[in-house]
Amino acid sequence: MSIGNQEVQMVIITGMSGAGKTVAVQSFEDLGFFCIDNLPPTLLPKFMELVKESGNKMNRIALVMDLRGREFFDSLVDAIDSLSEANWINPQILFLDASDQVLVSRYKETRRSHPLAKSGLPLEGIMLEREILDELKGRAQQIIDTSNLTPRMLRERIINDYAKGKQQTFTVNIISFGFKYGLPIDADLVFDVRFLPNPHYIDALRPKTGLDEEVSSYVLKQPETQKFLEKLVDLLTYMLPQYKREGKSQLVIAIGCTGGQHRSVTLAEYLGKCFENEYVVKCSHRDIEKRKGQR
Repeated sequence: MSIGNQEVQMVIITGMSGAGKTVAVQSFEDLGFFCIDNLPPTLLPKFMELVKESGNKMNRIALVMDLRGREFFDSLVDAIDSLSEANWINPQILFLDASDQVLVSRYKETRRSHPLAKSGLPLEGIMLEREILDELKGRAQQIIDTSNLTPRMLRERIINDYAKGKQQTFTVNIISFGFKYGLPIDADLVFDVRFLPNPHYIDALRPKTGLDEEVSSYVLKQPETQKFLEKLVDLLTYMLPQYKREGKSQLVIAIGCTGGQHRSVTLAEYLGKCFENEYVVKCSHRDIEKRKGQR
């Protein structure tokens, strides 16, 4: 069933306070979504009745639900469950996150207090908020880490992902990273490849990266690498269709080595080529430039 033969697309924008929900909802407005900021979850069933009665007038909707309405927040999971039972609507959760350090910095810059910080210390509120939102984050179809995103970059990301005709695309994001710089907090799957032979200890390869043929050839020819990739590709070949079937709009696969320059880059590029004919694949290398100028 649909409204006027068109399924209603609904994006529920939630996540950590200070992670960019205001920028997000403004971006959805630019895309032509009908937007409501800070809708109490208890009013969601009534709102859906209005949507159904509107016919084709509201078929792309974005709702911000966060802890400003924390007295209603416990009912959000129940409200989302009720949406899933309606066969005329396609609900998706967009969860915005950022590292604790970045969130604390943003609160200090704006001189705002965290809504859950009883003592006034932002970190106290952030930690409590993470605990409350943990289940909801696990239900999200898309998680965006805004730690290193400017408002303009976040806006471009949302417009690119949710522009009309793109919202049903299943995207596989493959990220290489260095463990010494921390885990990517928006990763769904993390694979540690630090057990593979390291090109860093070969003088001629040390200044190069996994994008260079000499490095990639060295990494890929190792027996350990070949065995690992055989098992990993087999695993992902099974898993990716399952994630797509469950309604995820994207999956973030993080491949990590020590510095994010050699092994992880090589394997991320390899996996991207393995699946590029089946899915929309985006390959990026978070830490590949970190060692520039270092010896």
